[in-house]
Amino acid sequence: MTCGVTTGTEAGHPAVYLENELLKITVLPLKGADIYNFIYKPDGIDFLWKNPIGLWPPGSPPHDGSGGMAFLENYEGCWQELFPSCNDPTTYQGAQIPFHGEVVSLPWTYAIEDNSEDRVSVRFSTQTQATTFQLERVMTLERGSTRLTLDETVTNIGANPQHFVWGHHCVVGGPWLEAGCTLDMGAQTITTIEQIYEEKTACLAPGQREPWPNARRRDGGTVDLRVIPGPEAHSHDDVYLTDLTNGWISVTNPRLKLGFGLHWDAAVFKWIISWQPYGGAEALPFKGLPYAVGIEPWISNKPLGAAVDAGEAILLNPGEKFSTTLAAQVTLV
Repeated sequence: MTCGVTTGTEAGHPAVYLENELLKITVLPLKGADIYNFIYKPDGIDFLWKNPIGLWPPGSPPHDGSGGMAFLENYEGCWQELFPSCNDPTTYQGAQIPFHGEVVSLPWTYAIEDNSEDRVSVRFSTQTQATTFQLERVMTLERGSTRLTLDETVTNIGANPQHFVWGHHCVVGGPWLEAGCTLDMGAQTITTIEQIYEEKTACLAPGQREPWPNARRRDGGTVDLRVIPGPEAHSHDDVYLTDLTNGWISVTNPRLKLGFGLHWDAAVFKWIISWQPYGGAEALPFKGLPYAVGIEPWISNKPLGAAVDAGEAILLNPGEKFSTTLAAQVTLV
């Protein structure tokens, strides 16, 4: 086939499919516009990690251990957009902003802007409720390309200035991820939070700041974070990476000679968060499940309230817009 846009359902969720002869991308507009599949058609490989408990139909009860966090209540893995906050729940101008922001649990509208043989483009849009933003994402796929482009615009549609932070929660995995895959990026500095991430299985020493790629282990010595271990590592860490020389991160399988990566403006998304459940999650809601790696560009490593205090949030006046572009690409190596 050439390019095309079609619609359907995934576990009862409306779905929009963008395709060319090489890629098939699935978006769930009523579920935060999650990017549910990123399939390289010649090999039938979906690069996005799927939570083994599956995508549950709309109206299903929350996953065990979700703790009242909407993001986790039907978390299927894959790729979410985090806005206007990332990380922990926070308070901003008296409003409560949930874990990983508002838009992950909001419905988005969509409009097909181009559906030709050479190019498909779909505009997805939503408006926040605790803040006064409109977020638009135009997803474009061209004939013969392994690159998906996301042109995104934030508009303050309210009457008062508003701050935001922003992130993409993209988690890769599945059968193509295995021991010996490599993690490469444009970051220079490794940091970890002050607390142990998961007591039984955290590999990395808390509260560290080290040059990429060698991180300090809890048990002494160092580990090269470029080398992805197999699930037998039984480890579970969250790594914050910064001092970006450029905006990119990729995971490559040298045996399959195939990689998947993200590219963005490093002046906007200044942090990379890498969730690293290498077969070692023992706490709900992920107990015993994940072997995956997160490749997540964020504006700040702090939730909105703390990011404002640190001067790391972006401020928009009424009617003001902010635009940026992010791309995802399959590479043959």
